[in-house]
Amino acid sequence: MTRVSTHQAPEAAAIADTTEPADAAEKPQRGIQSLDVTGDLLAALVAAGAPLSLRDLAAAAGMAPAKAFPHLVSLQKIGLLARDAAGRYEAGPLSLELGLIGLARLSPVREADAELVGLAAVTAMSVALAVPGPLGPTVVRLEESALPLHVSLRPGTVMSLVNTAIGRVLAAWLDDDVRAALLAQDALRLAGANPGDGATPDYLARLATIRTLGLDTALDKPIPGISTVAAPVFDHTGSVCLVLAVMGPSGSLDIAREGSAAQALVAAAERLSRRFGYMADAAIIA
Repeated sequence: MTRVSTHQAPEAAAIADTTEPADAAEKPQRGIQSLDVTGDLLAALVAAGAPLSLRDLAAAAGMAPAKAFPHLVSLQKIGLLARDAAGRYEAGPLSLELGLIGLARLSPVREADAELVGLAAVTAMSVALAVPGPLGPTVVRLEESALPLHVSLRPGTVMSLVNTAIGRVLAAWLDDDVRAALLAQDALRLAGANPGDGATPDYLARLATIRTLGLDTALDKPIPGISTVAAPVFDHTGSVCLVLAVMGPSGSLDIAREGSAAQALVAAAERLSRRFGYMADAAIIA
């Protein structure tokens, strides 16, 4: 008679002890409470976007300094936090390495897809996604709404830097020499302009306004009856990596800065920028 041993090797026992039940994904997972508190401190520091003192960091995390201090000591020991010359807490070397790993794995177009679909659903309008390409701002994704748009816009279309909202948004954050080189070929793009049109005072003033407002609009241009509102998405270097644009019939799309479509667009662009490591205050200081 064959006897079945009930003894498990240490490795097998360890695996058995850590195997999750089949329904584990359906139940709330119990974590380590002290790590949850540590996470609150890290989240508060990220939200601040700048080094914080013990008192300020504890207050931002909603706890007493005496409670926060032991957690901060441990975070320093493992390299997630460091202290600057003034004794304020900031990201440590391990945080920086983890951040770089995360940024390296990001695909802006892939990450933006969910926002694109959600924005189209919220606004009930078509939404385009453009990237800076070698020929200029190039549409790579188009989420169409139920409202028909009679425009010759499709993935691969390169937009004018002068006569389209998408193009002007990208142009607003380009270095002068890069923008000048691209403008020299603007006549080849959708709704393109003559090279000299990009050097007019009105155009340069328009770009300055776009940088101030954080978006641009186009009413019945370049196609009559179709309007657009566009906003930039920034990466961790402060450069525009994507342009999001909501498009629709002029009679249905409110392109006002305070309008619901523009507000939803800007919120989506800011979420993506944050995901790509962009911090507005840090970029301004730099």
